[in-house]
Formats: sequence, C-alpha cells, structure tokens
Amino acid sequence: MITLGEIAIMGGGCYGRFYLEQLHRAWHRDAVRWERLRVVDHDPGCAAAALLPGAPATELACTTWAAFLGAWLDPAMRGPADRLVPTPLMPHLFADWLTDRARQRWPGHTARRLPIETPIGTPFDMLHPGDGNRYVSHADWLCPMHCIEPADCPKIRAPRSWEMHETLAAWNAHRDGGPAALAMFVCRHVVHGVGMVDATTILRAAEDLDRRLEADGEAEMLIGSVSSCHGAVGLLRMEPT
Repeated sequence: MITLGEIAIMGGGCYGRFYLEQLHRAWHRDAVRWERLRVVDHDPGCAAAALLPGAPATELACTTWAAFLGAWLDPAMRGPADRLVPTPLMPHLFADWLTDRARQRWPGHTARRLPIETPIGTPFDMLHPGDGNRYVSHADWLCPMHCIEPADCPKIRAPRSWEMHETLAAWNAHRDGGPAALAMFVCRHVVHGVGMVDATTILRAAEDLDRRLEADGEAEMLIGSVSSCHGAVGLLRMEPT
C-alpha cells in the first residue's frame, strides 16, 4: 500500500473528477492511503463536488489555483509525502507560483517571464504567443486518454526511448546565451492512473533561486512542468531593478 500525506488535485472539472474517482477506487482497494485530499476549484458546483459526500478524508478547496498554491506551498507545512495532481489543460501553474514568490521575496528585483524563442526540437514544439511558454511533446500522434506513459509506449508498441526532463536538460546545456538554472517538476504515475508531482521539488526550486540571487544578484531559471512525454516550459529572468 502507498502512504501519502496531503494530496491536492488542481481542478475539479472532468479531469479532476476522473482523478478523484480513481483515487477513491484505489483507497477502497487498499492500494493507497492519504492524510487529506483536496480538490481545488473556484466553482463549488464543479464536477468533482458531487463525489465528495462520504468520501474518505476528502474536501473541496473553493478558491483560485494561484491563491491555493500561495498558501499551500509553505515549507513549514509541506513534507516529502505531499503531492500535487496536475490536470492536462491547466496553465503553467508552478512557473506562475515561482514567479509570484520571487516578486514578493525580492522586491528590489524585476521578475520577467521571457519567451523561449529557440525551438526545443521535439515532434510537437509550439511557442504560445500569449504567455511565452513553450509547449512540447515527444508524440506526433494522438496519445491514448489518461496514458500512464509506461516503459513500452502503447502507441508505437515498442520501448519508449525518451524522457522529457532529459530532453530539456540537454537543450538547456547548449542553448543560446548559456544554460539557465533548471527547475523540472516531473509528474509520475502513482496509483490507478493518477500522476502526481512531489510538492517538495517545487519548494527546492524556490530555494535554489534564492541562493542564486543571494550569490550573484541575478538569475535565470528554466522551469518545466513535465511528464515523460509532454511538457510546458517557461523562462524566468530575475535582475536588479
């Protein structure tokens, strides 16, 4: 049995409801236990809300994602057993959190998210014209819904030869302007088709950014929220005002 601390599902729509159903099934099959499970959505009538009555140690956090992460990602509260469950269509929330935190913690600096102009080179590789993030995938096909990205890819029916965090690290090492600090938040399958990100990896990235700013007065960080196959990548630049 897998034992976890606090789990937060980011979004209570169709994906959030699916993940909640799967986690409840895993609980009742004695595959997992958690201390607290929270579904984060601004809508009290979201799709997942109907599953909450009688659910084990589960509740709805009716707030925005940004407000929730701002309070929840507190080093004094989080531990190695705490997990976040991202949903496929959410924004680059962890990069947004790091940027917001940096602006609050370093008021004498300018925090800018720069567009990643240079392609990364994966089969799907798109720079979003609005937010400057680059969205990438090793798949040039339509992946099966809720794929857990096993070692043998169910689409090509052969061993999977890629890991997105490794692809991004290799690209970063040779990028124009020199490598940036790396913050890779990797979503891994945990149980019953639900992928999760370790909350402490996000906090460690924030601490790494602080150390670089204390040492050099400026910093650049490449921030990826990735699975084995897909990812959203942002670039944060911190410099004195």
